[in-house]
Order: sequence, then structure tokens, then C-alpha cells
Amino acid sequence: MATPNLRSPTARSLVGLLARKDVLAGLMFMAIAVLGLWMSRNYPIGTALRMSTGYVPRLLCWVLLLLGGAVLISGIRSAETGQDREQDARWRPLVLIPAALVAFGLTIERLGIVAAGILLIGISSLASRDLRPFEIVPAAIVLIFATWAIFVWGLGLTIPVWPEW
Repeated sequence: MATPNLRSPTARSLVGLLARKDVLAGLMFMAIAVLGLWMSRNYPIGTALRMSTGYVPRLLCWVLLLLGGAVLISGIRSAETGQDREQDARWRPLVLIPAALVAFGLTIERLGIVAAGILLIGISSLASRDLRPFEIVPAAIVLIFATWAIFVWGLGLTIPVWPEW
């Protein structure tokens, strides 16, 4: 059996295409979805009104299969147009996003949802250089209000809203 010639332009382009993260991620999503569909092949599905044990797993596998196909096509298209979305390793998101979550977790009981939410959004917004204050402030207002509405008002959790001095 002959080994493929990796010096040929076709083999190099195929290897280059498979080296892209979007293409590999799409293929991985699709493989997991196909495996899930195969494993749940004997589960009864039921109907939308009377769901059985296989309904939701199979639905999620089909959604994952479609998502994987979209990511795969996106990766192939960006490779064809020559767009390389890979940039140098960015340390800011890797450090600031977990730091924002830790700060939120440590301050929510003492400062309340509003101040801890402002702290969370403020620190995490520093992770991107592209964000502007007129984009961050409305998003912060909506997110803090939604957090209050869901957890304090909707679920009735006893989380302080404002700092208690």
C-alpha cells in the first residue's frame, strides 16, 4: 500500500485544513452527535406532547450535529478566504475572566448583587480591548436587573441587593 505524498499541494492543503481549530471542533461535535444518536437508537422517542426517554437526548444530538456542521463549514470557508483568526496567545481573557468570577463570588454577600455585578462586568470587560463604555454600561444594567429579577424576585433567594454598611 502506498503512503500519501505529503509534499503534494492537495495533501498539504488537506493537512492545513485539518489543523484549523474550527474544522477540528466541527468534526468533533459531529462525531459526538453521531455517537449519541447511535447509542440512543433503541430508546423510545414519543411525541412532543408525550416525550419518552429518548426524545431530549436525540433532539440534543441533532442540534449538536447541526452546530458541528455550521462550525465545520465556517472553518472551511475561513480557510478558503485566507482569513486566519488565530492570533498570538492572549493572556488577558485567560486571567481576567476567572478573576472576575472569583471577585463576584467573594463579594456578593458583602456588597450585594448590584455592586458585585458591576465589579464582575467591569473586570471582565477589561479582557477585551474592543469594548467601549457605551456598550458595557447598557449590558451591565440589563444583566444586573436580570440577575435581580431571576434570583431575588423570581426565586425568592435571600441574596442582598445592596451593600450593608
